[in-house]
Amino acid sequence: MDAVLVTPRCADPLYRRSVRVSMGTVFQVPWTRIDPWPDGIALLRDAGFVTAALALSDDSVSLDALEADPPERLALVLGAEGDGLKPATIAAADVTVRIPMAGGVDSLNVAAAAAVAFWATRVRD
Repeated sequence: MDAVLVTPRCADPLYRRSVRVSMGTVFQVPWTRIDPWPDGIALLRDAGFVTAALALSDDSVSLDALEADPPERLALVLGAEGDGLKPATIAAADVTVRIPMAGGVDSLNVAAAAAVAFWATRVRD
């Protein structure tokens, strides 16, 4: 990932516990707040990004499909654990993506979902 954008209601990435559990990565990966939200999705679109909201919805596409034909500039949008993304955020995104899972598992925690999505959509040489 080139950068992390956090919404106004997101926890402070510089909070002591956040720094600890990120093993200090918050100081290595550029980040900033994007406000207002979800209107900030339009700013990403204007900058040439395709926004992909990770959410379980009837019209979502598989992460495999996104990985097979990735956009040149991609912004992945992840929600809070438990509640996930708000409907307005999902509606504003260009595409809704789900991580395919077996065995009746319906969701992952946000850290695991981010790791899977980041790995699948990484830039390959």
